[in-house]
Amino acid sequence: MKIATWNVNSLTARLQHVLDWLAANPIDVLCLQELKMSDEKFPLDVLKAAGYDAAVFGQKTYNGVAILSRLPMRDVAKNIGGFVDEHSRVVSATLDTPIGDVRVVNGYFVNGQAPGSDKFAYKMRWLDGLREWLRAEMAAHPKLVLLGDFNIVLEDRDSFDPIGLAETIHHTTEERDHFKALLALGLTDSFRLFDQPEKSYSWWDYRMLGYQKNRGLRIDHVLISEPLVSLAKSCTIDRVPRKWEKPSDHAPVTLELGS
Repeated sequence: MKIATWNVNSLTARLQHVLDWLAANPIDVLCLQELKMSDEKFPLDVLKAAGYDAAVFGQKTYNGVAILSRLPMRDVAKNIGGFVDEHSRVVSATLDTPIGDVRVVNGYFVNGQAPGSDKFAYKMRWLDGLREWLRAEMAAHPKLVLLGDFNIVLEDRDSFDPIGLAETIHHTTEERDHFKALLALGLTDSFRLFDQPEKSYSWWDYRMLGYQKNRGLRIDHVLISEPLVSLAKSCTIDRVPRKWEKPSDHAPVTLELGS
């Protein structure tokens, strides 16, 4: 089973990129963030023709998440239970897979803008709500994958400039403490289960030749619950789509699981 996350930064602008990438990488599940479209605009028919059903939670202009799957899905849920939110940030589904039922939680985490801002305070509340809801999800679903655009740099090696960017957005102690609290629930950063190249990033700014100079951040993550750790075979970042014409500023991250 292969499952990937990709912030496409507008599915309207990047639909062909998604189709091309899936044709070259026929994975089982692809979780998308920043659809930037309402549900009725979502290209269900096109993706079904490519072999994927979809659980969609869209939003006009901003946010929006979807799970594309070749595998049967059920028990679809939207946003964080018990947390009132006007934004479309989380979609979850249980998948029937060769390794049993797997709960997939796809999240577009709050950006937060800047420490001390109202948006940063919202990010802290949102992360509190996510953690408490996820605790119950993990109790109900032992095999769980939490993946998406976290908008958090976990370690210094996940940033091109950890000293210069220290305590700025994505790099603050508060954000990292929230990330560590998610791991403390019994989740593992699957990317770090394997040897990885130095300076491995999943996002690069469009400005100042960010990609060309590899001035990036690793903010797209795939966390897995304990029963899945021994099944993890690889976790990789595919930089190829970032080189395409008019790309997303994020690259896909793919986890392979197998018995």
